[in-house]
Amino acid sequence: MVKDNLKNIRDEMNNACERSNRNLDDITLIAVSKTKPNELIMEAYESGVRDFGENKVQELLRKKEELPDDVRWHMIGHLQTNKVRQLLGNTVLIHSIDSIRLADTIDTEARKKGIHVDGLLEINIAKEASKYGFIEEELEEILPIFARYKNLHIKGLMTIAPNVENSEENRKNFKKLKKLSVDIIDKNYDNVEVEFLSMGMSGDYIVALEEGANLLRVGTGIFGKR
Repeated sequence: MVKDNLKNIRDEMNNACERSNRNLDDITLIAVSKTKPNELIMEAYESGVRDFGENKVQELLRKKEELPDDVRWHMIGHLQTNKVRQLLGNTVLIHSIDSIRLADTIDTEARKKGIHVDGLLEINIAKEASKYGFIEEELEEILPIFARYKNLHIKGLMTIAPNVENSEENRKNFKKLKKLSVDIIDKNYDNVEVEFLSMGMSGDYIVALEEGANLLRVGTGIFGKR
């Protein structure tokens, strides 16, 4: 099942790249493996997936111990400050930096460990009350703060778009995040790069790809419903 699902997803990604004049090699598919057993994760691994996303620190650490060393782990869920120390050094990217308090903690703990940490700013692009993240209007005040960090480096933006029945409804949100990324690049903030746009999930990843995403977080589409 996983192998077939991945083939279908890659075919759809390739078709979307052709439509939007993008290179498939520039886009990373992250298999969202939260709550999934190692057997299913290994099916994806054996089909060529190396990037996996988890939303709980303890589950990520356990799987990291049990699964192949060349897996690249992404923290995609809300990260509590009291879990930061355990997590650091175990991920290639933290997608969910959603407050200055969390950023402060990551930088402080990374400095203590003598390591550098890459992260994405989580943007609540649709301003949903139930979602974490910065809103667009506060970024001009907040982004200069990241210049003070020596060990945390911002590499892009992430958003969790609203849960909609028709993926086209989220096109406007993905367009907005892409435009925001261009504006941030133009303003050239210290220690804030926009190398990555993490947007799109199982229900809308093709629309996200068409609008500029280069990190796609797909769980149900690969592993089936929980």
